[in-house]
Amino acid sequence: MSDFVYADHAATAPLSKAALKAMMPFLTEEYGNASSAYAAGRRARRAVDRAREKIADAFGAHPDEIYFTSCGTESDNWVMRSPELCSEKKKKIISSSVEHHAILNTLEARKHTGLPSELLKADSNCRINVSRLKEALGSSTALVSIMAANNEVGTVMPIAELAEASHKAGALFHTDAVQAAGHIPIDVEKGRVDLMSFSAHKFGGPKGIGGLYICRGVPAGRWLYGGGQERGLRGGTENTAGIVGMAAALEESCENMEKDTHRISVLRDELISGVQKIPGAHLTGDPENRLPGNASFVFEGAEGEALVLLLDQAGICVSAGSACSAGALEPSHVLLAMGIPPELARGSLRITLGAENTEDDIRKILEVLPDAVARSREAAGK
Repeated sequence: MSDFVYADHAATAPLSKAALKAMMPFLTEEYGNASSAYAAGRRARRAVDRAREKIADAFGAHPDEIYFTSCGTESDNWVMRSPELCSEKKKKIISSSVEHHAILNTLEARKHTGLPSELLKADSNCRINVSRLKEALGSSTALVSIMAANNEVGTVMPIAELAEASHKAGALFHTDAVQAAGHIPIDVEKGRVDLMSFSAHKFGGPKGIGGLYICRGVPAGRWLYGGGQERGLRGGTENTAGIVGMAAALEESCENMEKDTHRISVLRDELISGVQKIPGAHLTGDPENRLPGNASFVFEGAEGEALVLLLDQAGICVSAGSACSAGALEPSHVLLAMGIPPELARGSLRITLGAENTEDDIRKILEVLPDAVARSREAAGK
């Protein structure tokens, strides 16, 4: 049994060997700028173009619909802050109360400019119902943005149905697919998605590189002024190594998806079954429609941050929720939006598995966790 268990893949996945191998030439001898005209630059350009084709193929898109960014947060900001997606009569953005803060905080900032937005409530499983969206849609709605899968509790949303309802009302549809890409099948054409954010480090690619799918004809507008990179919409020298690493990781994830999904889901269900034997433990998120590796819980009388530290002392890496909120004293906005009381939401724990996790890892977590919960409750005086 390994002394070190990594079970926080929703925060970041280990860099895959395929990604590292693809990146190495462009971190060493192939350092040409992809915008340069000489041979080294042309080789970098060809590598970027091939990577764009691979990523487009993985999502059922055209290569000229894939734009490279630095991360999922940047991609979300590009969409939420794009004035071209709105018009004089259609200014409103509809999103949900369980989105990542890249969406929520940008919408909050947008309000200060006088532009309206509305957040749909999630149900107790963190699911956004199509009926609620239909009630909120109107002639002033320019854009709907609903995440493909929740980053904390792993609930997978009915994206195709939500997109269809949005289009019938004359609105564009964006999805933050940062947690979903590389883990569940995505076809932007079949799903009728207009814009989609993704990030490499969630599926075995390097940190610092992400992307935005923009359907042909959607006026997303220029995001970064500079050179003519990314067809004039996002200036800045291309991160060639990061781009080819992201493409390699995504290609590998998609090739192994069916096999990995089955194996990881079996481990996840074994973990869920074992954790639910702990008195006062409750599974959060949709019990059926959830990401293969996500197992998230709340524990009565315990503190999530204390559980993370106690498990860390035992060589187990997990989180109390979103990695972007680590250290936050307030309970998760996602859990509160699901109707979970604040005192219970403070006892949250997110365990997210990946391809390298094993039966031994699950056994170790289940051996250590009951005592950690008991110690946390004792320290909290519960």
